[in-house]
Amino acid sequence: MRLPYPLTKLIDELVKLPSIGNKSARRLAFSLLLQPEKSAYDLAEAIIQARKNIRSCQTCFGFSEYEVCEVCKDEKRNREILCVVEDPKNVFTIESSGVFQGMYHVLEGAISPIQGISPDKLRVKELQQRVKAGQFSEIIIATNSTLEGEATAHYLTDLLQELVEKITRIAMGMPIGSDLEFTDINTLERSFEGRTSLNR
Repeated sequence: MRLPYPLTKLIDELVKLPSIGNKSARRLAFSLLLQPEKSAYDLAEAIIQARKNIRSCQTCFGFSEYEVCEVCKDEKRNREILCVVEDPKNVFTIESSGVFQGMYHVLEGAISPIQGISPDKLRVKELQQRVKAGQFSEIIIATNSTLEGEATAHYLTDLLQELVEKITRIAMGMPIGSDLEFTDINTLERSFEGRTSLNR
């Protein structure tokens, strides 16, 4: 028996989400249809409001309700250390661990020639401008432990090493190929504490 088109369309959209395969998408779709109607509309409204009201911070490019995020506005933060991450979600991962009290810069991706992502498609130019204009004593490169993350770390080191005294990379307490989003707090803490110098 063929599924009704609206249900097929819902499954097709759910499959586009990270870590959601076809079977999971089908389960979620049927679950949504079995929920009270209000629950489904509440979920739809929450998605709409998030898309409408969450924007990129004008300073760090992380997620924010406002033009400048809470971290960038916080005068108590250490403004001499800048942590560079790939995605906005990485900021929340690190913040939840409490291991870092400096500033952030979100690249919005990683260098990947295979996927056609070159440095000019990332927030690299903005990073370079921030480093030139700021008083940073250290740049921490916290890109993921993937081939793309490593390539990005090396590229940024070459680009920034004349502009800042110290460039470090979070330690490999993180398994190779892992994503910051899925790293536990203890491992993340060790990664920050054991970061290594990238300066030549």
